[in-house]
Amino acid sequence: MFTQTANHIFKEVIDTYHIKNNITQELKNPYEKQDLIEHLLYKKCWIDTVQWHYEDIIRDPEIDPIAALKLKRQIDASNQDRTDMVEYIDSYFLEKFKYVQPKLDATINTESPAWGIDRLSILALKIYHMHEEANRPEASEDHRKTCQSKLEILLEQRTDLSTAIDTLLNDIQKGEKYMKVYKQMKMYNDEELNPILRGEK
Repeated sequence: MFTQTANHIFKEVIDTYHIKNNITQELKNPYEKQDLIEHLLYKKCWIDTVQWHYEDIIRDPEIDPIAALKLKRQIDASNQDRTDMVEYIDSYFLEKFKYVQPKLDATINTESPAWGIDRLSILALKIYHMHEEANRPEASEDHRKTCQSKLEILLEQRTDLSTAIDTLLNDIQKGEKYMKVYKQMKMYNDEELNPILRGEK
């Protein structure tokens, strides 16, 4: 199953990141570009993992305003990278299934495979950090119990989401579903579309 590979890679990424646990560390993708989907999955989850920690840092009530502005721009750039990676992953599936002839009664899904995979990557991060909280020695017993309950729900959610993604990919391969991908067309980073970046006040 595809998601078995994806979940394995996401765990690998998150564990590797937390060895140093530093947002400035360099991405070292162990999967070569010719291993296209594994390479993309690793890079996608790395972007998500770094951004997760950006989001933690920027919520520091004592953060220096200048540092916060710099970090906000890093988050914006990371969001763009995240969206780009989703589109690369969808391009992989469009190529993979390009010879599949959809059945006459084939239907479209509410989201493309890559956006489901995006949620699976974020879910892997939630599971990692909730597991940390459920086992944090200095936390209260109530806190650990609450986090353990949440962790069990997250694990169930991963099972359900993985099943849904694998089912979607299988349905596309059989021609029972078809892919139609829309570019995100984000406007706020585009100098031609954002009036502030265009110089308008």
